[in-house]
Amino acid sequence: MSEASQALQKIARGTGIVFAGTVISMFFGFLSRAVIARYFSTGEYGVFNLALTVLNIALVIATLGFQNALPREVAFYREREPSKVGDLISTALVIVAVNSIFWTAILFAGAESISRLFSDERLVGALRIAVFALPFWALAGVIISVSRGFGRVREQVYFQNIVYPVLFMVFVVVGAFLRFPFAFVFGAHVAAWGLAFLALMVSIWKDDLLKFGVSLNSKLGKELIKFSIPLMLTGIAGFVMTWTDTLMLGYYLGSDVVGLYNGAAPIAKLLPVFLNSAGLIFPPLATVLYAHGKIDELNRVYQILTKWIFLATFPLFALIFLFPEATINLFFGPKYLSAAPVLQILALGFMFHTLLGLNGWSLIVIKESNFIMYSTLLSAGINVALNALLIPRYGIEGAAIATTASYFVTNVLNSLRLYQKTRIHPFGWSYLKSLVIGFVLLGLVMGLHLRVSSIWYAVPILVVFTGMYLILVLLSRSIDMEDVELLLVIEKRVGVDLKVVKRILERFV
Repeated sequence: MSEASQALQKIARGTGIVFAGTVISMFFGFLSRAVIARYFSTGEYGVFNLALTVLNIALVIATLGFQNALPREVAFYREREPSKVGDLISTALVIVAVNSIFWTAILFAGAESISRLFSDERLVGALRIAVFALPFWALAGVIISVSRGFGRVREQVYFQNIVYPVLFMVFVVVGAFLRFPFAFVFGAHVAAWGLAFLALMVSIWKDDLLKFGVSLNSKLGKELIKFSIPLMLTGIAGFVMTWTDTLMLGYYLGSDVVGLYNGAAPIAKLLPVFLNSAGLIFPPLATVLYAHGKIDELNRVYQILTKWIFLATFPLFALIFLFPEATINLFFGPKYLSAAPVLQILALGFMFHTLLGLNGWSLIVIKESNFIMYSTLLSAGINVALNALLIPRYGIEGAAIATTASYFVTNVLNSLRLYQKTRIHPFGWSYLKSLVIGFVLLGLVMGLHLRVSSIWYAVPILVVFTGMYLILVLLSRSIDMEDVELLLVIEKRVGVDLKVVKRILERFV
């Protein structure tokens, strides 16, 4: 079996676990948002989204980009200089602990200034409560990133994807049932992260996972910060791309419009779920291939993985794009139906982000973090400019267009840079056929002008659509030998006899 196949199978095993955790996280996250959106006003739901946006940006600054850098750095040092791994971990934790407490104080003191920016006094109280989650959130994220460097996903799945969202959802539901005031939502956020961090620390202590003493290695710290700062700026720019629409809608049109827009945005952000799940496993394994100069194997892994991600994502994209009203009504209710065009526009942007594959993570693996920073900053600048131009004229649809355009720019730039440096690209022949078949079929269904507002009518149509798509993919011989080998791994993992499926696939390889 080739090294590419071995790497793919490891990624597939890990991705399955991470995907299950991500689905659980999104399910409970959607339940929490749905309760907040339905129980409170659209304005209060808008304040919740604004506060969460500010905190997410603060999280990237507090962690200095370590969450993206550590999986690569830990894997690299384990391969080349194992004796330094303990010092690397301790140094990262000390730096983030101090920095997160510093930014907690800054945000608490600056809450009034931030609220004046969005002309909403409710944001003051929201931020002054929610900001105390920042140290717990930041330290938990760093520990989870370190565990990913060891090739582990347990900590990611259990504590970030399950413990926190479940606790937050339970607190929100209880608060809504007991008719607690709106401020309770932010107290629930702090309590959920505090308890999740405590549970993570207990688990690490029991498992004796991270063996290190408390130390601060200035040389390792400087190297880590030098590598991570571009990733931090990239993270901030990435949040600008993702959340500028929310922030600028709040600035121009108020919290009510922010609430309406966020009846669509969280649904569109479901689309990269498979991409993000694979991205948590991909960097350490890709780093090993890159460290040994095995670029051809890395290219093959990239191409097959991108095809799998697209095939898994496309049915969800079809549901959201073809039936936006039914999808929004299912999650957020009829008062958010006017955001249906926004959902379609955003779905295009996130689907394009998905179909080019793990270009950003691959650039991190080859230490091109500076280029990621430049491309993301450029795209963020385009996003801000387009939002300023389009929101006053087109409202929430203008914000969606700006976000979609920025995702298009950054993904094209990152993919071109990756190809320039390594000749790695996602477009194998089998993947190209899958893309063409999918979008031609989507265009044909759109030509029928189906107007479906109930999910119970949309799902049967989607089942037929997906079945036709998979049949056409098989007939076009878009299946590779690695796909069959992956199926063998799945068969062994779940203990189900897939003999019939294997025979079908083998005929079309």
